[in-house]
Amino acid sequence: MMGLARLIGIGFIVLSVIYISLSFYSRSIRRKKLEQEWNEADMTGDKDSFVEQGLKSYDSSLRRKLILGVYVIPVVIIGTIIYVVNH
Repeated sequence: MMGLARLIGIGFIVLSVIYISLSFYSRSIRRKKLEQEWNEADMTGDKDSFVEQGLKSYDSSLRRKLILGVYVIPVVIIGTIIYVVNH
């Protein structure tokens, strides 16, 4: 039982680090694309507000929610493996 608690604890920490890293990486890529879009389109106005507005729409996008799969997929795989081995 202690081994399972250790697996859950360490797994949660590792998956959290991966989730945070992916979130920062994905957000930085989106920011870079918005800045590149601004520069290529030769827009007028405030570049920072354009980027911030784009990042607000990114925060509510499906891509942002799909990153939560970092938690779901490994748990399902480990649960399946444990079920198959024991039955």
